[in-house]
Amino acid sequence: MSMNEPQFRALVADALSNIYEQLDGIDTDDLDPVLSDGVLTCVFESGGTFVLSQQVPARELWLSANFRAWHFRWDAQGEAWVERDTGEPMAPLLSRLFSDKLKRAVALKA
Repeated sequence: MSMNEPQFRALVADALSNIYEQLDGIDTDDLDPVLSDGVLTCVFESGGTFVLSQQVPARELWLSANFRAWHFRWDAQGEAWVERDTGEPMAPLLSRLFSDKLKRAVALKA
C-alpha cells in the first residue's frame, strides 16, 4: 500500500524537525541550519550548503551535498528513511557527511 500525501508530509515534518534539533544543538560556529516549509538548509561558514528537501510527487526526501544527490524513501518495515539506490539508512549517511564537513564526530539519530 502506498503512502498518501498527508502521511508523507507528517513523516517528513517529523524527520526534518528531529534532524534540525540535533544539528542546532551542535556547538559550532561553522553550521547554520534553517528549517522552513519542508526544506532543511545547512549553510557552513567554511563554505558549502547541504539541502534536505521533501519531494511530494516522488514521496522522497532528497539530499544535495558535496556536489552529489541522494534520494531517501520511507521504509515502513524498518521505520526509517533509506537511500533508494543503496538501501543505506539516512541517519548514518547524514552523520558521516556532517562529521566529514565539520571535522568532528556527529552522530545523528533517526
